[in-house]
Amino acid sequence: MSALKLNYWGTTRYWWAILVVGVLLVIGGFAYWFWPQAGYAVASQIFGWLLILAGVVQVCFSAGRNRPRGWGWWLAGGVIDMFIGFMLVRSVMLSELVFPYFLAIIFIFWGISAVIQSVSYRVGRGWWLYLINGILLMIIGFFFLEAGYVQNMMMVSFLAALSFIYWGFSIAMTAYALRPYENG
Repeated sequence: MSALKLNYWGTTRYWWAILVVGVLLVIGGFAYWFWPQAGYAVASQIFGWLLILAGVVQVCFSAGRNRPRGWGWWLAGGVIDMFIGFMLVRSVMLSELVFPYFLAIIFIFWGISAVIQSVSYRVGRGWWLYLINGILLMIIGFFFLEAGYVQNMMMVSFLAALSFIYWGFSIAMTAYALRPYENG
């Protein structure tokens, strides 16, 4: 196997399901960006349902019969995403209070995961892109911690729209890397 075909996450023929989650996150982020009057509570509910969907896809992906390398990260991330998603949709008042903190946990977790992925993928080309992605995801997470502490809803709204757009593109790029290689 050549160094160009190494992949931290492995490959799967269900890579398109992860791509769909990424596209839905991008669409949700742009919808919140262009229609902020939908409100902070509605955004936390919508993103809660998107997180539940993302968590279900991740758990199914990691529990599949042909689970790839790194499936534990997908399982842990899926459980965390579903937990946070269920907490957000459970109560509007609770979701308004803890929305920035839950998002901070998610982005910091996936940032750490991407940094670890870059370290283990150093033999391939483009490993530094995973490192930059991980650092950016962790920075977004720390911005959410600061925004939640300040309780600035406008900052959280702007960060939520921007970060879900970025996160959706990041997941879509990961899905592209999960495609099985052609024989030959």
